[in-house]
Amino acid sequence: MRPSISAFFPAYNDAGTIPSMVIAADMTLRNLTDDYEIVVVNDGSADHTADILKELKLSYPRLKVVHHQQNRGYGGALRSGFANCCKDLVFYTDGDAQYDPREMVLLLEAMAPEVDVVNGYKVKRSDPLHRIVIGKLYHWTVKTAFGLKVRDVDCDFRLFRRTVFDKVRFEQNSGVICVEMMKKVQDAGFNIAQVPVSHYHRAYGHSQFFNFSRVFRVGIDLIRLWRELVLDKGLSSTPAETPAVARKDQ
Repeated sequence: MRPSISAFFPAYNDAGTIPSMVIAADMTLRNLTDDYEIVVVNDGSADHTADILKELKLSYPRLKVVHHQQNRGYGGALRSGFANCCKDLVFYTDGDAQYDPREMVLLLEAMAPEVDVVNGYKVKRSDPLHRIVIGKLYHWTVKTAFGLKVRDVDCDFRLFRRTVFDKVRFEQNSGVICVEMMKKVQDAGFNIAQVPVSHYHRAYGHSQFFNFSRVFRVGIDLIRLWRELVLDKGLSSTPAETPAVARKDQ
């Protein structure tokens, strides 16, 4: 049976890349199924993203566009996108073209009946050296702190069964939503498959993550998330001590 698929892209100032993402997704999905949609969340972009999406809708009737008047952050964009996807399978990647939407085929091939989520992992990270170093440190830190078993929590190239979102609720508005996402999916007992995918140099725009104020806020968000998902959960699952019962001498 041919799948029912939503392909979703969060976009923030991605006017230079979002057309290629939508076109590549549509070409790929046309060959996979007749039941598909493409969803783009324009997260308060200040460039020409909104105008370009308006033009794209004229040629691609399967395109659904969600506009945020103000930027809600990466997590807010993902949550909005997931809420607006209505097909049985939900694929997402970023609108900046650092991943190739045509490789969603690789994820679909790994979506066996017993699998709930297919998580991509980068074969090789195509970023400047400082981003690679910081990325490795970040990944090691969150994997250790949150007990994550996925190879690459920072790879935003994933395929979900829609039923996952019926059971797991995401709440983060910042980039730490990826840690929240994979921690909650893992703890809920969903089966996760992992597939290597390509990663490309950013050809347009710049990263919203790598500046001091953003890194500081992410650090605070991670601490709060760790307290909620690891510390508080661990304390609540610790059996209470049984009060000692005094023996009565016979």
